[in-house]
Amino acid sequence: MSEKQEVIKVVKSDNTFDNPDYVNTKKSLDSIGCGMCLAKWTQVTIHLQMGETHSCHHPSTHKIPLRELKRNPSALHNTRFKKQKRKEMLEGKRPAECDYCWNVEDNSNRFSDRVFKSNESWSKPHFKEIVEGDWRADFNPKYVEVAFSNQCNFACSYCGPSFSSKWAAEANKYGAYPTDEKFNDVEYLKAAGKMPIHHTEHNPYVEAFWEWWPELYRDLHTFRITGGEPLLSKDTWKVLDYILEEPNPNKKLNLAINSNLGIPDNLVDKFIDKINKITDEDRVNEFIIFTSVDGWGEQAEYIRNGLVFNKFWDNMHKVLSKCPRVNITIMSTFNALSAPSYKKLINGVYDLKKEYHSNDRYWQSPVFLDSSYLRHPSHQTLQVLPSKWAKEIKKCAQHADFLGMPRFDYQYVGYSDVEIQKIIRSYDWMRAIKDEKRLHNQRKNFGRFF
Repeated sequence: MSEKQEVIKVVKSDNTFDNPDYVNTKKSLDSIGCGMCLAKWTQVTIHLQMGETHSCHHPSTHKIPLRELKRNPSALHNTRFKKQKRKEMLEGKRPAECDYCWNVEDNSNRFSDRVFKSNESWSKPHFKEIVEGDWRADFNPKYVEVAFSNQCNFACSYCGPSFSSKWAAEANKYGAYPTDEKFNDVEYLKAAGKMPIHHTEHNPYVEAFWEWWPELYRDLHTFRITGGEPLLSKDTWKVLDYILEEPNPNKKLNLAINSNLGIPDNLVDKFIDKINKITDEDRVNEFIIFTSVDGWGEQAEYIRNGLVFNKFWDNMHKVLSKCPRVNITIMSTFNALSAPSYKKLINGVYDLKKEYHSNDRYWQSPVFLDSSYLRHPSHQTLQVLPSKWAKEIKKCAQHADFLGMPRFDYQYVGYSDVEIQKIIRSYDWMRAIKDEKRLHNQRKNFGRFF
C-alpha cells in the first residue's frame, strides 16, 4: 500500500480531466484563444482600503487609478490595465499575470482554474456576451469580493497591516519584526503603496463603490464581504440594510460575510437579527458566514491575537442555534502552531455538525472545515516543524476520515471528502522536498518572530 493510501482509504482518483463539462468549457475557451478566461470579466476582488483590484485572485493586485474612477465608478473592476488583459485573451494571447494557470497547463494534463472558473454558474452563461463584445466595454462582474477597510480587533500572527488595523498600530509603533524579510515592515508597505487608508479617513474608493452599488447589485450572483473585520465596518451594515430595504431584492444573490466572531455581543446579536430578517423574507438565495480558527483553546488564542476561544465557540453555537438556515465555513489556516491541537478542532467541528444538522440549511452540513496550509509567512509554515510532526498531521487526516460521511447526502453527518482531502494536502505540503538552507533560515526566523 502506498504512503498516500496509508493516510486515508477514501482517496478518490482525480477524474476532472474526463468531466465532460470541463472538457467542453475548455474547447469553447480555446476556440477563442489559448489564454481565454471568463473570470477576467466575471470575477473580482477589490481591496477598497488600498485601492487595489484583481481578476481572478491569482494575479497580483494592481492599483485603481483615481482619474479613471472619477469618470467611471465601475473602474473598481474595469480598469484600463484589466481591459488590456481582456484584449490579449480575445486575441489568443496569454497574459503574463495569469502564469498560475499557465504553469498548471504546461506542466500537467490537469485543467487549470481558468477552466474551472469559466465553468462556474456565475461565468459560463456569459460566454457569448463576452466573446462577442468589445474589449473596451465595461462589464459588471457577477462574483464580487470586497473589503471596505482593514479595521480589525485581531492581530493574527500570519496577518499584517494591510488587513488589520491592530497590526498597523503595532507595526507603526514598534517597526518590523527582526526576520530576514523584516516581517510587517510598514516602510516597505508604504513604498509598495499597500498601506491602507485609515477607516476614519475619507476613502474615494469606498465612495465610488456606493456610487456603483445600485447598478452592480442587480447583476450579482455572489457577493462576499471580507476585511479587516467586516462587522466593525459601517459599510457592511449599510449593505445589509440596503438588501432589507430594497423593494425589489435580488433573490438570486448568494451572500457571504466574513467575521472573526470575536466582536462585542451587541454586534453579534445585531448580525443575527439582520440575518434572520433577510432569510425569513427570502431576500437572498443563500447566506453563508465565513469565520476562522486554526487550532483549539489556548493554542488557537496564541495564533490569533485577540481571540478568546470560549467566546468564539459560544458565538458559533449562538449563530447556528438562532439562524436555522445559514451555514458557517471555518477558514482554518493550517500552520506550524496548529498541529498540536488540530485533532481537538476536528472533534469540535464534528460535534457542531451533529448538533445542528438540518435539512433546512442552505448547504448539506451546518459547518464546513476548510483547511488550507499556510505558505506565507514562510517562517510559520508546517515545514519548519521537526519531521515527527508529520505523523500527527497524518493522524488528523485519518481521524477526519473516521468521522467522515459514507457518501455526500443530507441524511449523513460527518466530514466530506473535500474536507478530508484538504487536511491531506497539509500533510503532503509538510513532507514536500525542502531546500535545507532555506529551511534553516525559516526556522531561524520562526525563533526571531515568536
